Amino acid sequence: MIITKKIMRNVTLTAHPLGCRQYVQNQIDWVKAHADQADNPLYRPVTPSNFPKRVLILGGSTGYGLSSRVVSAFAGGADTINVSFERAPSETKTATPGWYNTTAFEAIAKEAGLKAESVFGDAFSNETKKRTAQKIRETLKQVDLVIYSLASPLRTDPATGVTYRSVLKPIGEAFTALSVDMDSPVVKQATIEPAENGQAEETVKVMGGEDWSLWIDYLIKENLLAPNAMTVAYSYIGPKITYPVYREGTIGFAKEHLEESANNITKSLEKLNGKAFVSVNKALVTRASAVIPVVPLYMALLYQVMKEKGLHEGCTEQIYRLFTDRLYANETVPTDDKGRIRLDDWEMRQEIQAEVEKRWTLQQEGQPLQKGDLEGVKQEYDQIHGFGFPNIDYSLDVDPRVI
Repeated sequence: MIITKKIMRNVTLTAHPLGCRQYVQNQIDWVKAHADQADNPLYRPVTPSNFPKRVLILGGSTGYGLSSRVVSAFAGGADTINVSFERAPSETKTATPGWYNTTAFEAIAKEAGLKAESVFGDAFSNETKKRTAQKIRETLKQVDLVIYSLASPLRTDPATGVTYRSVLKPIGEAFTALSVDMDSPVVKQATIEPAENGQAEETVKVMGGEDWSLWIDYLIKENLLAPNAMTVAYSYIGPKITYPVYREGTIGFAKEHLEESANNITKSLEKLNGKAFVSVNKALVTRASAVIPVVPLYMALLYQVMKEKGLHEGCTEQIYRLFTDRLYANETVPTDDKGRIRLDDWEMRQEIQAEVEKRWTLQQEGQPLQKGDLEGVKQEYDQIHGFGFPNIDYSLDVDPRVI
């Protein structure tokens, strides 16, 4: 079949297998090129002996999770296991991007002599935890690092059977601000209605630290964490302009819970001399963030400013810095006063934010976006789904079941 990009309510419904493979290959190529580069002022070369050799990535099929898997494997030579919820392809339907990414990554990793396995299923469930434990015993014995990079619209509590749904809404009152759609450069007003009763609490149940804690407790109980094991979950803070919809909204409540959970998890890891961290990362395009009002406009301005300054990063560059500059650079991991790793340090530089704010004031409702990189944001969103790569002929007939 000829696989084309299909969009409904700003969400891409299809994925291209060849494009997804290229997406993964590009990340691997970047990591391998920089790992031995001694004279790069922004990215350190890798000392493989410092890196973990057995890594479990919860949510390792897309975004920061996928990049964590790529950096672990192709910078440090780690064997990896991914846990993610994916839809396989059929003769007439494409798979999820994560399924294609995972299939491509594991084929390339195995060619390089690395172990690379996956458990597809609901990562919140006890059944998936048990399957993952068995996979670890069979392939890795124990793990040195656990990455928690799950993002989901819902979660069923394994203890109660109650299903909770997450929402991204402001608290208390509606939030109105300028925004753009991915398919139009015209600036418009966008309004997000406030959360209703119980929605903030439900979002915490889905996106907070409860499931992260359950995973670590289970792995400890099953003796699957190695001495000195670390675990990292990903978060975001962002600028004040997005606070009402993000940091001070429902998702912000969940991220605060996630950060608080890190302290409790560290206590659980004390007997292993392990630690838990939350890494606050840069604003980047994901399948979810691209359709949040206000956020695409901010990202378009941020991308342009950071590209002009030579500081723009994608997921891979961010995670490469996480490993080389933070987690495995020194005996002590550098954090802020709340114990968080700040990978958003370049984004939040005063001169970067001042320029973004200056450009924000140039935007007018009904007028085209000024001094922003919406095309770059759109290209990144397309490539997440395997589209927009110039070396791929998208007019060719492709079997969606073949990667």
